[in-house]
Amino acid sequence: MTNSNVFNQSNGPLYTQLTNTFSAPGIESTPEGGAAAAGSSFALTTNNVSVGAGLNLLLQVVNAVGSGRTLYVSRISGGTTAAATLIVYSGGTITGGTTPVPVNTLLGNTNTSVMTTRQNTGTLTGTLTSLLSIPLTAGMYMLNLNGSIIVPPGQTLSISAGTGSQAASINLSWWEF
Repeated sequence: MTNSNVFNQSNGPLYTQLTNTFSAPGIESTPEGGAAAAGSSFALTTNNVSVGAGLNLLLQVVNAVGSGRTLYVSRISGGTTAAATLIVYSGGTITGGTTPVPVNTLLGNTNTSVMTTRQNTGTLTGTLTSLLSIPLTAGMYMLNLNGSIIVPPGQTLSISAGTGSQAASINLSWWEF
């Protein structure tokens, strides 16, 4: 007895044709990519800063109470010209300095971040909780956090690179919803 396959033969009684449900363009993206496409992704840099002996390069993002948005840290990157320690804190106070403006990563988009920022060299003060502490050698560094650090309204994120005589930079990328 032969084993005849009755399925999917064009002259057979049960012929079926599969339908491909793919619709073009088929695009998959990370949460960061989706936020960037929606105009909700931001970047902040200290640029390259000369840091004096015994001081730290400091960068801070404050999410004010009642802001209506939550910050999700995507990436922290930068570089140093000498060995240093990168520390990410919850909380802290930066006295003086400048207030750099976050840039929307969807170039040309007019959406702005609701976060308040501060940058300076010195020492971070106030109530601090260390989240990450990473020893760095001279050169570049990058921490892909993919939203694993979340800063809700009423919270502060501070980043310190130092201490020592060096040139350093801190770049912070996040999305907010």
